[in-house]
Amino acid sequence: MSRPRPHTGTHPAGGDRPTAPAASRGPATSPGPSAAPGPSAPTGPRAWARDLVMGMRFAAGGGREGWIRTALTATGVALGVAVLLLCSSVPPLLDARHGREEARESPGRLHPPPPSDRTLLQASVDTTFRGTPIRGRLVRPDGAHPPVPPGIRQLPGPGRMLVSPALKELLDSPRGALLRDRLDYPVAGVIGDAGLLGPRELAYVARTNTLSAADGDRVDHFGTGWHPPPARAPVALLVVMTCVTLMTPVLVFIGTSVRFGNERRERRLSALRLVGADVRTTRRIASGEALFGALLGLAGGGALFLAGRQCAAAITLWDVNVFPSDVAPSPLAAALIAVLVPTAAVVVTLVAQRGVTVEPLGIVRDRPALRRRLWWRVALPAVGVLLLVPLARERPWHDTPLHTAALAAGAMSLLLGVTALLPWLVDAVVGRLHGGPVPWQLAVRRLQWNSGPATRAVGAITVAVAGAIAIHMLMTGMQAGYAQAYAKSGKVPRIGLWGNADSWPRTQRALDALRATPGVTAVRGTIDANVGRLADAGRPASAARPSTLAVGSCAALRTVARLDSCRDGEVFLTDAAGRDRALAPGTRIDLNPALTAHDPQDPRPWTIPAAARGARLLDHGRSPDRIPYDLLATPSALDVGRLDRPTMEFKVDFDRGTPDAVEHIRNTAARISPAMAEYSAVDNPHDAQYTSVRQGLFAGAALTLLLIGSGLIISTVEQLHERRRLLSTLDAYGTRRATLGWSVLWQTALPVALGLGLALACGLALGALLLTMIDSAVTVDWPVVAGTAGVGGGVILLVTLLSLPPLWRMMRPDGLRTE
Repeated sequence: MSRPRPHTGTHPAGGDRPTAPAASRGPATSPGPSAAPGPSAPTGPRAWARDLVMGMRFAAGGGREGWIRTALTATGVALGVAVLLLCSSVPPLLDARHGREEARESPGRLHPPPPSDRTLLQASVDTTFRGTPIRGRLVRPDGAHPPVPPGIRQLPGPGRMLVSPALKELLDSPRGALLRDRLDYPVAGVIGDAGLLGPRELAYVARTNTLSAADGDRVDHFGTGWHPPPARAPVALLVVMTCVTLMTPVLVFIGTSVRFGNERRERRLSALRLVGADVRTTRRIASGEALFGALLGLAGGGALFLAGRQCAAAITLWDVNVFPSDVAPSPLAAALIAVLVPTAAVVVTLVAQRGVTVEPLGIVRDRPALRRRLWWRVALPAVGVLLLVPLARERPWHDTPLHTAALAAGAMSLLLGVTALLPWLVDAVVGRLHGGPVPWQLAVRRLQWNSGPATRAVGAITVAVAGAIAIHMLMTGMQAGYAQAYAKSGKVPRIGLWGNADSWPRTQRALDALRATPGVTAVRGTIDANVGRLADAGRPASAARPSTLAVGSCAALRTVARLDSCRDGEVFLTDAAGRDRALAPGTRIDLNPALTAHDPQDPRPWTIPAAARGARLLDHGRSPDRIPYDLLATPSALDVGRLDRPTMEFKVDFDRGTPDAVEHIRNTAARISPAMAEYSAVDNPHDAQYTSVRQGLFAGAALTLLLIGSGLIISTVEQLHERRRLLSTLDAYGTRRATLGWSVLWQTALPVALGLGLALACGLALGALLLTMIDSAVTVDWPVVAGTAGVGGGVILLVTLLSLPPLWRMMRPDGLRTE
């Protein structure tokens, strides 16, 4: 005959003694679960409202221990609510940022308005200073009432500029000395928030009277005709996965938080049963206690969110920061959080009460052992994989609403599936463990008896670690891709510059200025332009392929093509022109070709000299900084002033060992022409950005583990308190404290170790799928994985150490005393 399981509850005399109101009192003739309220007891919404209010009164008036339980629940819910509010603020934040960006942009030069009293010329003069981009605009009003960009009341005076607060701070600091040489305008004021994307953006608007129509665009208003480019696939993946990784463990943690103090709450419910409350009443009262903590947590989470968003201005990710006012969830999202979080607290409590029978004389858990079914636990991650695999096979991956929804749903199903698998795995493993030292046997026996509290707390750890591993893998792959691309394109220290050209002498002066710049080792410069075929009877001009022309010295042309000999005045046809028989010696071409068939231009005919010789291009344009020129000419062979929109193209090689060589080159380029643009691979901003974000994510994962570890500490202490009579018995029999301390360690370590193993498998699988979506090699950041596992181990030790003082207090013979 098998022995019955011991009674795991305690007499209500050992717990809180609430006084039940008259409505909940009744005859105690039937102490069992079948006891029912009297016929006069209210039912339906009235009963729910009465019992929920009673539970909230118990939570608020339960003395020091009651307030501690309520505070722990409120703290956990508050942190979760703050994160949910932050995630729900992302779409409004992006909308506000894009709205300010659209408001300050101009329509462009496709259909410029005619000059008038209400127009101005504007040129983009963006630059970079030590890897940080700076937005710059040069303006020249055409009249007395020009349009004004947002954030500016009126344009600055001639030769002066308005700057953003962050740029003013940089210019006033010692580290902005080189930048002051580049932006050589007196500061007349600051740009308001409406004209900036964020409080740390570096931007300026300068007024000049020398801006030409060739360098700028004429506009009569700001704010229309511009739309932000769609996010690239890696960035979209990162944003979606970050939100999923943040929200999923938070949802699990909220479910765990509302069950803090569950064992003591159940003892109080048994006292209510003793005075006549039925089982349903006790469950509703327990829901009221959880609801009170959830409501306090909701208010605390809102306050924490409002306080935390004030720090938004100090946080910069990928050179992006936002104003605190932008970090605000939509009213619908805030309302959903305000409704769903308390509702979830009530639902979780009701579900938890199903596994417990509250009797008048204590808590009974002598029901048959719950058999955990595997099929639905495997189905959750399987559904996640089925949603993600088709996305990984698509080439290329596009950021569409359907794909975004599938990605979020698949990733969340995979992460939640790991949480669902953990209880089954813990039961399956500990059920097969036998023998070993006494501490080990005590821990295993406790987990075999009831592993629910431990696995609930560890489930949030599992989700957090799995998501962190996947995000780190995605970011490591993206960072490696950028590093490889920059290493290849930036192998030769070189900067490319280009700007509008009007004559060869001016281009030659620019070459001389660049050669005299500190750190420059070599400079090659040409004037580039497009040319076209003149229309003839058989074919219109628009049907001909546009050709590319380069004008430069013989030394510059030799860096482009292989020339047997070269003298000023000669012209060369390259092998790129040979593929199109439209160009040949004696051919008449148009130096002012039409951009489109609907944009006719006055032709400027020019005949290719009959003495033009052939030349073979170097690399045939396969190198990223090579242009496949069709026609090469020396300066005296062609009047540059006849070309349509010619540009100066410079390739500047420099010595990496010279301090700030890149900044000196940029200063020289600004003196040549403020509108000169730069293209280069000398700065890899992604490396530092990804490194900082990876470090921030690791710190966030460690903080999450510590936060969830606090829940594990509470759960462990509650289990010890539930077994205080057993601990006192073991102490009376002479059991050493070290034995029980080690048992607490193993009781915590086993579920955490199994959870970390599941998290590692899930995180690696999810990270591999994400990297496949962006066609990146599967790379594992093993130091981060090891660090995350190390933090998990540290959480185990912390939980054990903080559980020892309560354990010592409960191991006393006087704990056997009863009344």
